[in-house]
Amino acid sequence: MKKNKKVIFNGVFLVVVFALTIYGVFHGEDLESMMDAIRSADKRWLAPGLALVAFFIWGESIIIWYMMRSYGIKLKKRTCFLFSSVGFFFSCITPSASGGQPMQAYYMKKKNISIPVSAVILMIITITYKLVLVVIGIGVAVFGRGFLHQYLEGILPVFYLGLALNIFCVTFMTILVFHPLLARTFMVRGLKILEKLHILRRKDGRLKKLEDSMDTYRDTAAYLKTHSKVIANVIGITFVQRMAMFAVTWFVYRSFSLSGTGFWTVLFLQAVISVSVDMLPLPGGMGISETLFLTIFAPVFGTLLLPGMVLCRGLGYYGELLISALFTIVAQLTIGQEHDSKERESYE
Repeated sequence: MKKNKKVIFNGVFLVVVFALTIYGVFHGEDLESMMDAIRSADKRWLAPGLALVAFFIWGESIIIWYMMRSYGIKLKKRTCFLFSSVGFFFSCITPSASGGQPMQAYYMKKKNISIPVSAVILMIITITYKLVLVVIGIGVAVFGRGFLHQYLEGILPVFYLGLALNIFCVTFMTILVFHPLLARTFMVRGLKILEKLHILRRKDGRLKKLEDSMDTYRDTAAYLKTHSKVIANVIGITFVQRMAMFAVTWFVYRSFSLSGTGFWTVLFLQAVISVSVDMLPLPGGMGISETLFLTIFAPVFGTLLLPGMVLCRGLGYYGELLISALFTIVAQLTIGQEHDSKERESYE
């Protein structure tokens, strides 16, 4: 019952945010002219952009496959692609991308991968995923002062907030991993304070669950200390994966036969949006991503700003959502059914 309520809440929240985004972006705009501009875009440039979205999803599947092998677990790459698709689909439709990894762990369990192993792998993917954003964000903030003031003057507070939140998240997760006893002390004290303030109701099993979760961090620390080469390779793959997604915007830019702004400028402007919205509690950064795009890309796309935003978000978010949704269905029809069939055979 509680699970059903959560699903309903997430569904309603997604629809409301989507409706508000559509209204905020398109209200008062000339939609006919926008559609004419979109239809005129060169599809030969859009096709590679869509391919990069698929590559982005595939990149995580290679990380999962690679790390599973380091555990001695041999999986087919297509199975890992299904795990990756499930993660991206549920991340796209839940606030703060909170639903992706629990669903990945659920499907991994169906392939007889233990929760401790999947938890460590998904934890490392999360840390490296955000670490790449932090490195890019700090790089832009430190070395791109002219870039910041030329393109980001109007959204600097949002950018610095997003960067600070990502730094905090990576730092906090690193402390959890490498200093589990210190982390446990803070979390237990925090839990008691929340219960004392009646923000959380006192539950006997909550502390036990907290202690069990700390085992994941200890296992992650042990993995990181003994697989440094694997982690370095994962960071490299993640960097390429994220850059590929940022580059989608440049292909949209070129599809309108626009020129004058370099590839790396377009790429890092898109990266700035990701840094800014990644930690915000909105499905896929919906609403704020569109607003930031319309602000910082105005001098780049000019009169084609709105159709440019529609195509960039159409490929980068809705394209990702569609591709991952299709393969999530495949995952349910294969991994899910295969597991259910084995359970029935075992019962009989």
